[in-house]
Amino acid sequence: QVQLVESGGGLVQPGGSLRLSCAASRNIFSIYAMGWYRQAPGKQRELVAGMTNGGSTNYADSVKGRFTISRDNAKNTVYLQMNSLKPEDTAVYYCNAGGIVYGYWGQGTQVTVSS
Repeated sequence: QVQLVESGGGLVQPGGSLRLSCAASRNIFSIYAMGWYRQAPGKQRELVAGMTNGGSTNYADSVKGRFTISRDNAKNTVYLQMNSLKPEDTAVYYCNAGGIVYGYWGQGTQVTVSS
């Protein structure tokens, strides 16, 4: 079993920045790909950023150049740095380990971008 705990969400003005953290209960980065997903009201959950166990990254087109996924192996933590935030980035953000079908999910953290 793997527990994932997200933190760092909140209310931010358009153009602002936030850094989300996802702490894993054990060292899993060499085993599982990691991903940040988000779900806005009335919309399907979508992949925002992913990182393979080898460290390769991929991003949704809507966040390329603004969001960065990274990890700290020593802290068993993956991050999502979000810059130049837009109102359309408002959503609950979820951390995932191991994929959407058989993987593990955190509880989610709310990000609200509003003036």
